[in-house]
Amino acid sequence: MWFKNLIVYRLPENWAMSAEQLQQKLADKPLLPCSGLQKQNRGWVPVAGDERLVLTAGRHYLLALGLEQKLLPASVINQVARERAVELEAQQGFKVGRKAMKDLREQVADELLPRAFALRSTVHVWIDPVGGWLVVNAAAMGKAEAVLEMLNKTLDGLPLELWQTQRAPGTVMTDWLAAGEAEGGFTLERELELRAAGEGRSTVRYANHTLEGEEIRAHIADGKRATRLGLTWRDRVSFVLTESLQIKKVEFLEVIRDQAAEAEDDVALMQLSFTLMSGELAQLLREIQDSL
Repeated sequence: MWFKNLIVYRLPENWAMSAEQLQQKLADKPLLPCSGLQKQNRGWVPVAGDERLVLTAGRHYLLALGLEQKLLPASVINQVARERAVELEAQQGFKVGRKAMKDLREQVADELLPRAFALRSTVHVWIDPVGGWLVVNAAAMGKAEAVLEMLNKTLDGLPLELWQTQRAPGTVMTDWLAAGEAEGGFTLERELELRAAGEGRSTVRYANHTLEGEEIRAHIADGKRATRLGLTWRDRVSFVLTESLQIKKVEFLEVIRDQAAEAEDDVALMQLSFTLMSGELAQLLREIQDSL
């Protein structure tokens, strides 16, 4: 289990819940199949190949939110509704009006929904009570918000705040670029987005491009600021840091992944991968926090 995109929240100070307590809470809100006219449903699902809803690695917890959504494309609804409209026009002798057509589409949707194919997906959540982190493995805020909503229902309210730092990430990343090097255990990589302020918001993007030299500094002198920057942390994890403190395109380098290859089966692989990942990410987040 290797997270690819991190949306990071801060836990309330001194938040503490044992794995056993968390397991009991999650068990009260399992994922159930969509029934009747339900379009989607959410609930907690086992993390590994057994019945555990909480996978532990020391004081780190891994959870899995299951999402089930009925797939009923608008094109299918419209096609069936048009066929029904043709039959009605033949019976009535006049064209079906706009309002009647809208009602017909709604009726068709209600009829087809119970038979629609249901697609399931999973969003993983890592909780580090000691470090005070709650991290959602998602690229889009919508999935993270779905996790937070379900956590609030499950844990009777869990006040979380998006990760914030004393210095704006965009300012720090721009300073690093201007200096030609990052601070601490970070090194600059070959991905960058620079954006100007104001109405035009002109944007320059670099991919697989060296970030050293006068060209980058000229953009900075022209008023552009870094909004995304590729970094590597201590030759162990590479990632892209954004101005909103999201961490994207996370890659654990071979030195980390090679250790997980020693697992004997899928459950052991999940356990070992989570142990390695949580340990690395806890240090990474702490060092980003210190640098900002």
